[in-house]
Amino acid sequence: MNEFVTEGPLHLVTAEQKISTMKTNTTLTSRTRVKRLPDRGHYDRETINAILDEALICHVGFEVDGQPYVIPTGFARIGDDLYIHGSSASRMLRNLSKGIDVCITVTLIDGLVLARSAFHHSINYRSVVILGKAELVEDADLKYKALEAFTEHIIPGRWAEVRWPTELELKATSVLCLPIEEASAKIRTGDPKDDEEDYSMNIWAGVLPLSIAKGTLVADKRLDRKILPPEYVVDYRR
Repeated sequence: MNEFVTEGPLHLVTAEQKISTMKTNTTLTSRTRVKRLPDRGHYDRETINAILDEALICHVGFEVDGQPYVIPTGFARIGDDLYIHGSSASRMLRNLSKGIDVCITVTLIDGLVLARSAFHHSINYRSVVILGKAELVEDADLKYKALEAFTEHIIPGRWAEVRWPTELELKATSVLCLPIEEASAKIRTGDPKDDEEDYSMNIWAGVLPLSIAKGTLVADKRLDRKILPPEYVVDYRR
């Protein structure tokens, strides 16, 4: 049963409606309440937003004619809303713009949890699930703001330096907005949880931390060699 999505026709989004002040918590429903290991559930916006802002890719789940799809894509958050974008010809975006139910997930991997038994191996992670209906963004100012947010989400400082989208490029791009209302985070941290009798085993156990690390820059083959990478690229970190 859908406890969050309201019935009625799809409403187009305006800049005035969507550039809103931040709310404290999301709407907790039976669909977003964490049931398996509920102590790992978090419903405050500070936690949810921090995970969204760190992640680079989300997975968009939806159904068309009885066939489920899960598509990875880039995204950005503006206030209490999450935005995705792509080609206006995209099957995913065309169907989501009709107001069908959507589930968006984001996951960050923080470490491998190595236990003394195979059964208790795990992963330290931070994840977010958002449910709802996406809305097509028609307002030109908000569409530009969303495109800026996509760029800045990937690498802050880039938007001010690059060429902005032309009118033709803007028309070829669809932007959808999903309110971060019916949402929850789930987080695992800490040591492995072994059976008490296994703690005496002569086996190393603990956490192997993992993170995104910057590699060596690779310049475009057609780049003028006099052009040096900007500081926000050289000093990039996630």
